[in-house]
Amino acid sequence: MAQYMFMLFDSEEWYDQLTPEAWESTMRLHNDFAAAVEAAGASITGGEALDRSTTASTVRNKEGGEALVTDGPFIETKEALGGFYLIEARDLDQALELAKLCPSGNVEVRPVMDTSGEAPS
Repeated sequence: MAQYMFMLFDSEEWYDQLTPEAWESTMRLHNDFAAAVEAAGASITGGEALDRSTTASTVRNKEGGEALVTDGPFIETKEALGGFYLIEARDLDQALELAKLCPSGNVEVRPVMDTSGEAPS
């Protein structure tokens, strides 16, 4: 099986109206997603929700120079990375089918690179 990173991007406006009921509803959707992944014969091997992008810090490393640390995200967008799943799936086709079930506005699916051997060509 191969590993895929599901990066969950969405508007952060939901934070502004977040109620305990909305939080519970969102968590139920993610629990349902986890059950669907297992039912498909795949597995979630990792993942986390991320706090608002306004809590982020960015470190810009400069070759031969001192790193620059700034508050907030480096890039301003309408959608922010809100969390991720690490999924073990049969292949990319299965990963994409699972991503369609994920309760997030936008899911970027990217294969995890195997760094145990030779450099990728």
